Amino acid sequence: MAWERKMMRTVRVRNERKTGVLARLLVAIAGVDASVGSMDLITETAQSVVRDITIYADDADHMDHVIEAIRTNEGTRVLEVRDEVLALHQKGKIAIRSRYPIDSIATLRRVYTPGVAEVCLKIADDPALARLYTSISHMVAIVTDGTAVLGLGDIGPLASMPVMEGKAMLMETMVGLSGMPILLNTKDPEEIIKAVYAISPTFAAIQLEDISAPRCFEIEERLQAMLDIPVMHDDQHGTAVVSTAALTVAANLAGVKLDKVKIGQIGLGAAGNAIGKMLMRLTGNPVLGTDLNADSVARFVREGGIASNLKEIMAECDIVVATTGVPNLIKPEMVRKGQVILALSNPNAEIDPDVALAHGAAFAADGKSVNNVLGFPGIFRGAVDSNSPRITHEMLIAAMGVLVRMTPSGELMPNPLDKKVHHEVARAVAETAMKQGIARAEYVPYVEG
Repeated sequence: MAWERKMMRTVRVRNERKTGVLARLLVAIAGVDASVGSMDLITETAQSVVRDITIYADDADHMDHVIEAIRTNEGTRVLEVRDEVLALHQKGKIAIRSRYPIDSIATLRRVYTPGVAEVCLKIADDPALARLYTSISHMVAIVTDGTAVLGLGDIGPLASMPVMEGKAMLMETMVGLSGMPILLNTKDPEEIIKAVYAISPTFAAIQLEDISAPRCFEIEERLQAMLDIPVMHDDQHGTAVVSTAALTVAANLAGVKLDKVKIGQIGLGAAGNAIGKMLMRLTGNPVLGTDLNADSVARFVREGGIASNLKEIMAECDIVVATTGVPNLIKPEMVRKGQVILALSNPNAEIDPDVALAHGAAFAADGKSVNNVLGFPGIFRGAVDSNSPRITHEMLIAAMGVLVRMTPSGELMPNPLDKKVHHEVARAVAETAMKQGIARAEYVPYVEG
């Protein structure tokens, strides 16, 4: 399917206006195992039709074969091949803009000198007024060292910037928060902690992103202890919220109760460890866990899990969650009839869902169906708006409950572009903070615009 491909190009073609030309073109594209996304009509005449066709392929060589197949299609001429992904990223995807036009000397004096001095002095006398009179109340730092970026691994902080910009865009678009990417040119946990602590006065919350395990655990824990604003490692808790919601929906679809079955977690890195922990707290039962890293397994056991292995989990567990990053790790013959399997590694899952279903699984899905964007924007909005000093387990469970409740019948997850879902997550998180007595502000729901 289109979203399984790694490379996208927009190809502008002119087709002769003859019966069968477009049909043969689509067959030719499918014949070289590529996928078609959108098709936009540009112009048409009595002799020809010009269209932009979005093509998905696995890599550059594959795309070359696809373009050649298009060129050799009878009645088709390739006019242009565009990389719209790169075009969209030129000069970056985000920017800081002024909320007010400076169109007069009077305005200049209000926003800057001499008027701004009065605001500074008010904040100096009462630091709490910074939430009212500055952008701090909606600023979130998105901090990374670039050591665990998507499925790409340790590509460094600079190369991770497009991902951090994307996170910032999603925050602003879905819930109106101003995310600011912070790239740290160090892998040393002590230096990362010191750097984040030093810049923390600028922000209402800290989102740790794409920091590899096991360093991420210590970094998050220590920063949350040092700061009185929320600190959340999204790869752990955002992933856990969304994955556990998907698993709850999947279990309901399969007629399985989470607290009545045996659950196995394959892969105990940042995401897997957090998913396993959330499932244990949610069900009250231990989860079997396995990882090639002995320290990761030991950590999971200390947190209530049971050390296991791939063979045992596949043989004994009714529900299996995999977050290893290893394609095709789960062999078809390992699948037991009636199992629920979430193979969440991207871009290539531990087992293809269709293969798992063909071998007896009651339900199977991969990471393309479980989108993290459903978690972090609303979680941070709710925590920030309630002025909570931290994000608790109960707040995360409340977010998860919203995702389960708002998932359409027959689907695994809500539409990630549905802003109502994000706003409801924010509301649930904030209201939970108030019930727990940690909210330091009366919650006022965010209104777009």
